[in-house]
Amino acid sequence: MSEQLETMQPNPAWDADAHEGTVETWQRVADDVTVKVWGGDWCGDCRGQLPDFAAALAAAGVDDVEHYPVEREDGEKYGPGVDEYGIELIPTVVVEDKEGNELARFVEEEDRPIAVWLAERLDEIEASA
Repeated sequence: MSEQLETMQPNPAWDADAHEGTVETWQRVADDVTVKVWGGDWCGDCRGQLPDFAAALAAAGVDDVEHYPVEREDGEKYGPGVDEYGIELIPTVVVEDKEGNELARFVEEEDRPIAVWLAERLDEIEASA
């Protein structure tokens, strides 16, 4: 994918040491997952959340990250993969295994940062496997 989200530039102030467990989880799955990120550089939630998420992925060595820039027109969001993945709110992050099966999905906001919230879901999957 050629287009990159500016909001997925890692936040240089993000402290990997303060998020050791989250980074360890992402390191464990780094070679086994594809991370798909829908966002818009115009979106306040994306600007607030995605730089830290990008920093966490970078710290963990997660390289298979696909960016899906979303545009907005007349209140409707459109862009690559929006219809196929049912994207209504951004940021949306989908974690898939190498076969394309969805493992976890973060939509717009939760009570924890994206990297932490998704790491918890991935840990739950591993624990129940």
